[in-house]
Amino acid sequence: MKLKEIIKNIENPVVSGDMDTQVSFITADSREVVRGAVFVAISGSVDGHQFIDDAISKGAVAVVAESAPSQTQADKVAWVHAKRTGEVLAEMANTRYGYASDALKVIGVTGTNGKTTTTYLIHHIMKDVWRRAGLLGTIKFDNGLRDSEATHTTPGAVKLHQLLREMADNDCRGVAMEVSSHGLEQRRVGAVNFDVGVFSNLTQDHLDYHGDMDSYFRAKLALFEQMIAMKEAGSEKRSVAVINTDDNYGQRMEKEIGDRLSVWTYGMNAHSDFKFSGVRQTFKGTSFQLDVRGKSYLVQVPLIGKFNVYNVVSAITACAAAGMKVRDAVSALANAPQVPGRMENVGTVNGMSLFVDYAHTPDALRNACLTMKELEPNNLITVFGCGGDRDKEKRPLMGEAAAENSGFCIVTSDNPRSEDPESIIKMVEEGMVGKKYQVVVDRAEAIESAVKIARSGDLVLIAGKGHETYQELADTTIKFDDRAIARRVLSESRTSDLKERVAKAKEGEERAKKFNRGDRDEKDRG
Repeated sequence: MKLKEIIKNIENPVVSGDMDTQVSFITADSREVVRGAVFVAISGSVDGHQFIDDAISKGAVAVVAESAPSQTQADKVAWVHAKRTGEVLAEMANTRYGYASDALKVIGVTGTNGKTTTTYLIHHIMKDVWRRAGLLGTIKFDNGLRDSEATHTTPGAVKLHQLLREMADNDCRGVAMEVSSHGLEQRRVGAVNFDVGVFSNLTQDHLDYHGDMDSYFRAKLALFEQMIAMKEAGSEKRSVAVINTDDNYGQRMEKEIGDRLSVWTYGMNAHSDFKFSGVRQTFKGTSFQLDVRGKSYLVQVPLIGKFNVYNVVSAITACAAAGMKVRDAVSALANAPQVPGRMENVGTVNGMSLFVDYAHTPDALRNACLTMKELEPNNLITVFGCGGDRDKEKRPLMGEAAAENSGFCIVTSDNPRSEDPESIIKMVEEGMVGKKYQVVVDRAEAIESAVKIARSGDLVLIAGKGHETYQELADTTIKFDDRAIARRVLSESRTSDLKERVAKAKEGEERAKKFNRGDRDEKDRG
């Protein structure tokens, strides 16, 4: 594609050089530059403008920047001088890949907790109703024909639009997409034409990046501002915002956008468009009543936890907003998939069951523990920690959330990164004063300790990492999977228990033989 075609939707660029230059690739990372690429320099935590000469030396044929070229640079490459190059990159990618989001029903999910589960559920409904659909999220990408491992919750703009094009070409009718606050601020979803935006909730997280809760809220609001901008620019899509108005920030979100965008609400409150009630749960799943504009539905899903009811209802609401029938969505969810690392039942041994969950915020951890308590165990043992180089203020809050809802806690490491794990744990302990807990710094040992402590009728919850298969340390990243460790420990416990029972059985047989022979010892005679 020619450079002039790729930049045709950029607002008022100043250009120099040959605009008929053929471009083979678009990137904002100078390390990815190959011969024939256009390099887009973006200002941010690392200023891409300082890598322009490096990109040119690697074979870039054009540069898009927020500054004019030097004479030397102008002699070597075509140059596009434009404002807000982060937005420009997304617009160029959208043009390069043929406005793929226009051809799909695009549902974006944002919020602090529940994004992954909700997108999984939406994707499942889409595939059941429409047969083929895409998925972009924390755990994996699905282009309609094959899955690939996710690199980011929200991929970069070029990769995102490329994946959307693959989905459209693979005859997907829709796509479910996690939309992170980082992705919104960094314009990774720029130029995506959303049909539905979902807001789940907002609780403390990522304040090391956003600074405060208001800025964090504004980052989430950007999804809906983009939908409004697309609508005002002439999009033919009937854009709908799906908002949890049981959440205080959801109520604020509705007030911010309600007069500019169609809003469908969900929750337990009487004014919700999609209102749920009568929640009942067992180890096997949850059922509840869903009332939608005068009609009632019995929803049954193989998931547990009240927070998952919110995820389920938001998925149903979003799919209805995208044009599907409520009853079809409800029917599809009867066979909803287990979301990796989200309240995942890893196994049972000696009457004790173990669950792994991604809960890594105070609110998510509190909800996960409450869900376990609702299953009425004899005791709940919770293993958790806090990540290093992240929001330090939430650490004692995590300790408080776990301790107040667990019978016993084991505090351990969770991606300590450059920080000393013991220092992180001490901050967590500040929220656990007067509670029953122990510290086991090594995470594998902590999981082993929890299983050894647990008795029949107990539940063990391992929280924080969920689906993650690594542990980030100071100078390296190692392979580490809570689920794999837990399965190994459970297997060893079963083996140990079996050996013990076999040994006792053999002992019983020997004593029976002695008794029959008449050579009983003093204990036998007793």
